[in-house]
Amino acid sequence: MKRKEPEIIEVTSQRIDELLERAASNTLRDEDLELMRSIFTSYTGFFQIVGDKNTSIRRLRQMLFGARTEKTDAVVPRGEGADGDDDPSTNAVDTKHLSDLSPEDGSFTGDSDEADTTPKQGHGRNGADAYRGAEQIEVPHESLKAGDACPECGQGKVYEVACPGVLVRVVGQAPLHAKIYHLQKLRCHLCGKVHTAEPPEDAGARKYDATAGSMIALLKYGSGMPFNRAAGLQRYLEIPLPASTQWDVIAAFAPSATPAYEALVSYAAQGDVLHNDDTVVKILEHLGKRAKQPSADDTEEDDLAGRTGLFTSGVVATREGRRVALFFSGRQHAGENLADVLRQRAEELQAPIQMCDALTRNLPGQLQTIVANCLTHSRRRFVDVVDRFPDEVRYVLETLKIVYRNDAEARRRQLSPEKRLQLHRTKSGQRMMRLHNWLQRQFDKKLVEPNSGLGEAISYMLKHWEKLTRFLQVPGAPLDNNICERALKKAILHRKNALFYKTQRGAQIGDMYMSLIYTCELCDVSPFDYLTELHRSAERVAADPSNWLPWNYRAALEPDGAFVDAC
Repeated sequence: MKRKEPEIIEVTSQRIDELLERAASNTLRDEDLELMRSIFTSYTGFFQIVGDKNTSIRRLRQMLFGARTEKTDAVVPRGEGADGDDDPSTNAVDTKHLSDLSPEDGSFTGDSDEADTTPKQGHGRNGADAYRGAEQIEVPHESLKAGDACPECGQGKVYEVACPGVLVRVVGQAPLHAKIYHLQKLRCHLCGKVHTAEPPEDAGARKYDATAGSMIALLKYGSGMPFNRAAGLQRYLEIPLPASTQWDVIAAFAPSATPAYEALVSYAAQGDVLHNDDTVVKILEHLGKRAKQPSADDTEEDDLAGRTGLFTSGVVATREGRRVALFFSGRQHAGENLADVLRQRAEELQAPIQMCDALTRNLPGQLQTIVANCLTHSRRRFVDVVDRFPDEVRYVLETLKIVYRNDAEARRRQLSPEKRLQLHRTKSGQRMMRLHNWLQRQFDKKLVEPNSGLGEAISYMLKHWEKLTRFLQVPGAPLDNNICERALKKAILHRKNALFYKTQRGAQIGDMYMSLIYTCELCDVSPFDYLTELHRSAERVAADPSNWLPWNYRAALEPDGAFVDAC
C-alpha cells in the first residue's frame, strides 16, 4: 500500500505555547485535540519517511518545499545518452517483446531530424491587442479630416491610415465599484405629498448587479481570494463588502448558472477522452465525523457515510476539439464522480478513453472505459531516485523525452488521432520496445535490487506497461494526466487560501463556479462576461441551457445568431 505523505501544518510558536498552557491546566478545547492529532500524525509519518532506505535528501526537500521542475535537462545533465540511445548496460537489446507495438507497415524511420527548439522568451509586456476587455475610444484628429489639404506641403491631400496610433492607459479601481444615487424629494406644503425623482435607467432594479456576482465568483473561485481578503481590499478602497454579503450575492446568483453547469456535465459525458484525479479538501460540516465499522449489509450510501476522507475530484473531458473541466467535492472518490458523469452518456457511443493514474479509486466501477495510465506518474518515480541511480534514470528520461517530443510534433502539425497514432508507432514504438526490454533485463540479470528505489520504479512501469503505452494502441489516447493535474490546481489554490468550505452546499456552489470559470479558460472565453450573461438571462438559460455553454452563448445573445465559435 502506498504510504501517505505527512501533511505540512503551519503553526506559530505562540499558538503552540498557548496549546501547551491549556494542556497543563486541563482546559483543552475541541479544536486543540484536532490540532494535536494532526501534529502527532504528521510527526510520526515524517520520521517513518526519514527512516525509509529509499528516502533521499532531494525527496525530503521536494516534500517540504515542493519541486521546482522535473524537466529532463534539470533532472539529469546533458551528456552521453542525450538522444536516448545510451543504454547503461552493455547487453544487446532484445526486441522480440511487444512486437505488436511496431508499425503495421514496418515503415520505422527513426527520430525526427528537426531540432528541439524552444520558443524565445518574451519581455513580459503586453501589446494593445492583449487588452480585449479595455474600453475602446476613437480619437479623431483635432483639425484635419480625410481629403483635406496637407498643412505641411500645402499641395497634397491627407488620407486615413489603416493602422491608427495606439495609447494604452491603465487606471486603478476597486474590484466592485459602487454608485450612490441621490434622488431629489419634493414635498407639497399644502397636502404633504412627497414627489421623488425617478432613478436613471442605468441604476437597475437590484442593489447588486449581475457583474457584481461575476466579479465575486472570479475572485473567490477563479483566483482563490477568500471572502475576508476581498472584504479587506474593498475596505481599503472605501467600498465595504463584508464576507457574509459576498456569500449572499454568490448564493443568490447560483441558480441562474446551475442549468448551464448541468448542461456542461451532460456535454462532458459524451466526451472522447476523460481525465480524472482528485485532491483533498476540507468541508467543516463533515469534519469530526468518525467512520463506523463496515458490515456485510452496508450499501454504497453506508460506505460513503462511513468515510472520513474528503476529496475534490477533477474531470476534464475532450470532445469535438473542446475541453470541459468539472469539479466535485465530497466523500466520493474520483472514479465514483466519473461514474456519475458517465451515467449521462448516450448508450450508442463506444466506451471513452479514460486517463488517470494507477489507483483503483480512479476507476468508474462497472462502467466500461478504455483505461490509460499516466506516463508522468511513472516517470516521476525514476526522477525521485536520480541521486542514487543517475545513469539508469538518464536512460529512461531521455527515452521518454523523445516520446514527448514526437507528441509535440503531432500537436504542431494538428494531426488527426489516427495520424497521431501512426506517428507514435513509427517514431516512438521502437524506442518504447527498447525501454521495455531494458527494464525487464534489469530484473532478469539481477542488475537491480527489486526492493530498491529504482527496482520499485521499474516494477511499477512493467506492471502497468500496457496502460502506460495506450497511446501506441488506441487513436487519441493521451500520454499523461497533466491537464487534469493543472485543473486541480484551481481547487488546490482555493484550499491553500480559503482553507475550507463551511458546508456541503458551499462546496457544491464552489464546484459549479470553478467548473464554469476553468472551462471558459480552456476555451479562451471571458469568464466574467460569460457569468454575467448567465445571470442576466436566467430565464432563457433555464429554458435551453445547451445553447448557453461557454463556446456558444454569444450566438444565443445575437438576434441573428451570427457568431464565430471561439473554442
